Amino acid sequence: MRVSDAKHCGYIALLGRPNVGKSTILNYVLRQKIAITSRKPQTTRHNLLGVDTEGDYQAIYVDTPGIHSDVNKALNRYMVGEAKRVIDDVDVRVLVADAERWRDEDQKVTELLLKHKGGRNVAVLNKIDLVSPKEKLLPLMARLSDMGFSDVVPISALRDEGIAEFRQLMFSALPAGQHLFAEDQITDQTTRSLAAEIIREKLMRQLGDEIPHSTAVMILKYEERPDLVEIHAEIYVERNGQKRIVVGTEGQRLKLIGQEARQDIERLVDCKVMLHLWVKVRKGWTNSAGLLRQLGYD
Repeated sequence: MRVSDAKHCGYIALLGRPNVGKSTILNYVLRQKIAITSRKPQTTRHNLLGVDTEGDYQAIYVDTPGIHSDVNKALNRYMVGEAKRVIDDVDVRVLVADAERWRDEDQKVTELLLKHKGGRNVAVLNKIDLVSPKEKLLPLMARLSDMGFSDVVPISALRDEGIAEFRQLMFSALPAGQHLFAEDQITDQTTRSLAAEIIREKLMRQLGDEIPHSTAVMILKYEERPDLVEIHAEIYVERNGQKRIVVGTEGQRLKLIGQEARQDIERLVDCKVMLHLWVKVRKGWTNSAGLLRQLGYD
């Protein structure tokens, strides 16, 4: 079948160190939340597809885990591997960096991306609302342009500044090709997997700095009825002490996590949700290849 020049479709990878706002950018581009977010680094663990279709253009975004140097645990190696494996397979690579703070990790990701000459390299400086005056951005923007990025785009995802311009730039960078997803489809993820991620987001937001990275969520039952979705899920931690913290005094923290997750899942499925959560200890799961596969980190 001959590909019509009128249609354009391609893959765009959002890449960068942890906690620079890749998932927030994706949610604002799609105008719907599909990627979980928190202030804690390494919130994203899997590559997540988000599909943005407008007329003859379809941009398929890949939201990737943050690329970092701490790969002592199998889970961390998995996340970094997830990000790196898409670099050669996309049409546009987007470096996302924090406009306020350029770090050594940003430089390492930059060097990694610019090794790949095929496709197009674009840099996005996020969180420009934290930079004043805006003229402070100019030296870094010029430096990134000199490094080899075809475009350098300043945005503030949380304030929805520059998102529309970035979105149109991505459409203009797409190669000719037939669309791969239906016009109204925004992700390849099932509601079951999105529900698990929503639960994990509430864990990330409710708990301290260390414990969220030792948690995982597995959906045991996802049953859809005409007017109700019933979900049974287990939250895994590595130690008994972590379990006590997640459950909280008289189960209050777990109850709050469940309430917040249920509300978001109800918005997702547009239906009443009955959510049941349990917390279980699976020692060393973050460093066990076998347990990681069981939990979907394959």
